[in-house]
Amino acid sequence: GKAKACILLFMWGGPAQQDTWDMKPEAPAEFRGEFLPIRTNVPGIYISEHFPKLSKRTDQLCIVRSMTHENFDHNASTHYLLTGEPPPISKSKIDQWPHMGAVLSKLGRGQGALPPFVSMRPELPGDVPRFVEQSQGQFAGWLGPLHDPLTIDADPSKPDYKVGEMTLQPELSLTRLEGRKTLQQKLDRTLSGANSAFAATDKNNQRAFDLLSSAANQRGAFDLSQESPKMRERYGRHRWGQSHLLARRLIERGARFVTTNNGPSIKWDTHQNNFNRLKNDLVPPMEQAYAALLDDLRERGLLESTLVLWMGDFGRTPKINKDAGRDHWPQCYSVVLAGGGI
Repeated sequence: GKAKACILLFMWGGPAQQDTWDMKPEAPAEFRGEFLPIRTNVPGIYISEHFPKLSKRTDQLCIVRSMTHENFDHNASTHYLLTGEPPPISKSKIDQWPHMGAVLSKLGRGQGALPPFVSMRPELPGDVPRFVEQSQGQFAGWLGPLHDPLTIDADPSKPDYKVGEMTLQPELSLTRLEGRKTLQQKLDRTLSGANSAFAATDKNNQRAFDLLSSAANQRGAFDLSQESPKMRERYGRHRWGQSHLLARRLIERGARFVTTNNGPSIKWDTHQNNFNRLKNDLVPPMEQAYAALLDDLRERGLLESTLVLWMGDFGRTPKINKDAGRDHWPQCYSVVLAGGGI
């Protein structure tokens, strides 16, 4: 295959497939819902009327309308999608199967000092339950913590956005940093026999030192202020858009698997008021960011080597409930692939 990297756009909470990618215009009203299908630039393929940008880019997409699994729970069902395996009985992270990105890390993919596997999951303060944190299959599981993702909880749309302490403080020179590194290595050698976890800790410490002092960091992989205002507006000045823009920057600089979890997970969980929430709150920023990412990757010559995967944990019930919503439905739903030779 042509893919060298992957950007996973994870729609946490489960988008309604029949109101987005798999319209049912001839079904009874209590199934088909309020939205109409529109033509796309591929004859015979119709998608939601609220996807005007994506309807002009459908020739770049592979829409798979036959996804299925057997789990109705947000936190457990993600294990199927992220690892390819059913969720284990144990909820311990170490008993779970490794995420796709963790496998790439284990295989040594990636370039430079950037972590090969990065997961962005900005959520609103107080969002409960925090599905993004609790869902299974996000980490390296039994491959061990060395291959866990770099997780970013900060909101990249905020003016004060930063990813941890990715720049040296003015009073800390590279010489002092190297001195601290040497001291820490001596301590690690002294303690390493006491606990096998020290090996992973030592390697992650080395990664942190490398990132602090590397050209990758000096070029500002996480610094969105280096992008033009026009580019940032193109993606959208919201957490969705800026997360997608950051994903492109990381892929450019050597990361190999980047996940964007689009805002508060609960919002795609449309048990109530499904249609208003989709057309007013959820679809517009998602579509703007998605279309911008596809265009930007193509213009930079990166789309052919970057697989862009759009998916959620499951779909929504065919029949609309009494609250004008749709409930959980893993039996049949849609995902979309683009780039990477697709």
